Amino acid sequence: MKLVLGADHGGFELKENIKEYLKEEGIEFTDYGTLTGDRCDYPDVAKKVAEAIADGTFDRGILFCGTGIGIGIAANKVHGIRAALCHDTFSAEFCRRHNDANILTMGGRVIGPGLAREVVRIFLSTGFDGGRHAERVAKIADMDK
Repeated sequence: MKLVLGADHGGFELKENIKEYLKEEGIEFTDYGTLTGDRCDYPDVAKKVAEAIADGTFDRGILFCGTGIGIGIAANKVHGIRAALCHDTFSAEFCRRHNDANILTMGGRVIGPGLAREVVRIFLSTGFDGGRHAERVAKIADMDK
């Protein structure tokens, strides 16, 4: 799996923590920034990451901002993106199983690093159930053409 990360200043610290977790687990990733805690605009980061997933450069992504909301809204503007805000393990599992989410969003000011690591683990290890869920995902894809 090719994984890409991105964050604004509000999600920078959590992204850095998740990068350490990914390294510990031997999971390769690319970091599209921000590379400092300096103020930046989340739509710019979301667009860069979402377009790289939509064009097939990466399979999945994780985006971070202060709440995970704004960066997810921005990412979902890109055709083919299904970004899901998850701050619990159940949502992380079912955004993959039922919605085939290709971007996980989280808020650095909302979730602690321990739970965030578990959410990431589940998001990355859970597959898509397909079946009736594939039909629904296809309907979603038709909505943003």
